[in-house]
Amino acid sequence: MKQAHHPDLDEIGLITVLGALSDPIRIGLVRVLADGRERGWGELRAPIAKSTLSHHLRVLRDAGVTRTRQEGTRCYVELRRDDLDARLPGLLDTVLEAARLDDVGAHVGLTGGRLDQDGPQGGNEGVTGV
Repeated sequence: MKQAHHPDLDEIGLITVLGALSDPIRIGLVRVLADGRERGWGELRAPIAKSTLSHHLRVLRDAGVTRTRQEGTRCYVELRRDDLDARLPGLLDTVLEAARLDDVGAHVGLTGGRLDQDGPQGGNEGVTGV
């Protein structure tokens, strides 16, 4: 099965990353992934169609914000925190703190769980597959 392309560290650029982070759903996904754990797409919950969630995950991957791994029919995603911190020092922490203060992306979470202490409850089905 064809593996997704991930930009190399030197291909991660400020404008592309800021563009990828310019949507509340994508900010929410980054907030969920900020704990450093790899998540199966089926664990992610957002108030959008599965195809739209897949699109948002692809935008984040193509910008170098996340890394996607496929195992059989299941897909997993993780935040490229170390790469982002190396290429754009302080940007991710600043964006995450601003998102927390303004409650941006709080409607995105994990199935059956909570985003954080102030975030919404989980419950919608997530995305599996490619």
